[in-house]
Amino acid sequence: MLVYEAELGHLEQSARLFDEYRLFYEQASDLDGARQFLEERLSRRESVVFLAVDPLNGKAVGFTQLYPSFSSISMKRVWILNDLYVQEEYRNQGAAKLMLEAAKSHALRTNAKGLELSTAMNNARAQRLYEQNGYERDTEFYHYFLSL
Repeated sequence: MLVYEAELGHLEQSARLFDEYRLFYEQASDLDGARQFLEERLSRRESVVFLAVDPLNGKAVGFTQLYPSFSSISMKRVWILNDLYVQEEYRNQGAAKLMLEAAKSHALRTNAKGLELSTAMNNARAQRLYEQNGYERDTEFYHYFLSL
């Protein structure tokens, strides 16, 4: 598996995977909307996307997307690992681990405090992956969200 940072030239592959990811989370398919959303994020440098590619056929089989945030206390950047997706037939082949490593390398290159992510409480598979890669479950803070 190869992992590289997506650019606007990779928009079609990225949008296809992003749409599949949204379907996985029971959202309606909207390939045009996915394309527009990612194009805006990438062109405005509002997110960083890494693609996992099967080197045998050049097909993009997974992606992760990072959004920037900041820590006021440390006065440093924090990257929010918001999305991580690998197509079912490519799971357990190391793509997710490689994308996590790419995200970590990016955070180090940008002098970030760290990477933050959240996952469903019942997603034991993802929790194992994150913990095996050094992520620690927050036991100090509760996280809240205000829906609008």
